[in-house]
Amino acid sequence: MARSRLETQRTHDPTVLRAIAHPMRNRILNEMSATGPTRAADIAQDLGIPANQASFHLRQLAKYGLVEEAVGAGRDKRDRVWKLVAEDGISLTMQDFEDSPGGKAAVTVFRRNASAWAHTIVDAAYSPEHEEDTMQTITEQSIRLTKAEAGELAGELDEILQKWSKKNRGRDDSRRTYQYFSILQPYPDTPDPS
Repeated sequence: MARSRLETQRTHDPTVLRAIAHPMRNRILNEMSATGPTRAADIAQDLGIPANQASFHLRQLAKYGLVEEAVGAGRDKRDRVWKLVAEDGISLTMQDFEDSPGGKAAVTVFRRNASAWAHTIVDAAYSPEHEEDTMQTITEQSIRLTKAEAGELAGELDEILQKWSKKNRGRDDSRRTYQYFSILQPYPDTPDPS
């Protein structure tokens, strides 16, 4: 994933982590990553929330340096269009946050919310009810790697995802936002099933 201005400026700031941990703000960031610059009204329509709620969350994300106004993108002075500060996303290293004042509490909240979201994604993936006009796949693959090879593989997957994200970024009613969720880690120790 490309290094961003945000990563180098705010990596150790727990308030940024708290902003990202908020489920609705996280969803807005993900939607903006998929569509690119957008208006509060568009976010509200996409997520089924009131426009004033979308505007509030966008202003909060701007306060934390995650989004900014896309100057010149509006139709007039009253038309506010927002864009991500780091178009290619941000990378988070939990240790960086834990070492900051207030960081341990922010990491705890972030991990709790991220874990709940991961359970939601997995439950939806394994649900027997799926929309017929969508594509869904689950891949589970074990592979032997060194730490360096795991990093190389993760980088290659990030490049593919960024290519597709940039290729299809924008508002197009024939497309919907898909969630790609991936974990690459050493095979976890599991309790003895006997």
